[in-house]
Amino acid sequence: MELFPGFARRRVRTTGATIHCVTRGDGPAVLLLHGHPETHACWRRLAPGLARDHAVVCADLRGQGGSSKPRGLADHSTYSKRAMAQDLVELMERLGHRRFHVVGHDRGARVGHRLALDHAERVRSLTVLDVSPTLRMYEGTTREFASAYFHWFFLTQPAPLPERLLAGRAREWVAARLGRGRAGLAPFSPAVRREYVAALSDPRAVHALCEDYRAAASVDLVHDRADRRRKLSMPVLALWGSEGTVAACFDPLADWRAVARDVTGRALPCGHFLPEERPRQVLRELRRFFGRVEAP
Repeated sequence: MELFPGFARRRVRTTGATIHCVTRGDGPAVLLLHGHPETHACWRRLAPGLARDHAVVCADLRGQGGSSKPRGLADHSTYSKRAMAQDLVELMERLGHRRFHVVGHDRGARVGHRLALDHAERVRSLTVLDVSPTLRMYEGTTREFASAYFHWFFLTQPAPLPERLLAGRAREWVAARLGRGRAGLAPFSPAVRREYVAALSDPRAVHALCEDYRAAASVDLVHDRADRRRKLSMPVLALWGSEGTVAACFDPLADWRAVARDVTGRALPCGHFLPEERPRQVLRELRRFFGRVEAP
């Protein structure tokens, strides 16, 4: 089943990986970045509406979906958010977009944050969905957060333990991660669940996933601490689910205002997976935000 009718599929080679994406539309460019355990398919209900007046690029992060899956290095730098952000700058450049809006959910928001720090001249605005900054979340970890986000600490264990424990269990893992909210699996059609299971059935994708989380708990924190006193200069929109763990354990608006100068945002009535649980509301928020940023 085609999840993105009318979109073009591309595979673009960057310095460190080959990135798969789907593209459609003209106008100001928007880069959409998925979370875990999703792929670019998480934007299927939102991207067509946005493509009416924007050039939309839905990309698979390095190591996930249709993108290449390089082996992680001992220091986990292959999957640092800095390396993953560099992929996306090169992707957008080769698609003809020097400046663009960045919208990230979950892991994609963490890559987007680093992209905005390292390549501020490229980023017109940053939208982050259901996250607080990585450093803030690690430094503010409580028992409640660690219990709900146990995977942060499981996936960071040294290779190959988590890779072996997840091998052959993509269906169970995806169902457990997607279904943890009040809505359960209802927002996710059988077709999209099959997409996510197929993507994570590749052992290289499981390794890449673990390396993403290992990097977040090591090299990414080194980079974030070095930039602790820097504030993002571009407008930032923070949206989060009122029923999710981030809302229960953190203050996303205050947390993003601690690292950026111009932050607006609010909670939406849903759990963690905003683009899939509340696509129309997220689209409305993005349109309103982009309108402000793009106003002459």
